[in-house]
Amino acid sequence: MARFLIVLGLVLVAAGVLWPLLAKSGLGRLPGDIVIRRDGLRLYFPLTTSFLISLLVSLLIWLFRR
Repeated sequence: MARFLIVLGLVLVAAGVLWPLLAKSGLGRLPGDIVIRRDGLRLYFPLTTSFLISLLVSLLIWLFRR
């Protein structure tokens, strides 16, 4: 459990450091992400982005458990 938490912390730190690069790459504006814009309201549901991040995290966890 301790190793998992350390790896999770490192992944979160890496994501935080790389966030500006990820934002420029278009991650977060993928087809399938839902954006609703109205007067004084903006709702954003990153469905596709969340799915890709989930796949990546699952792959990393699978690799570290081997």
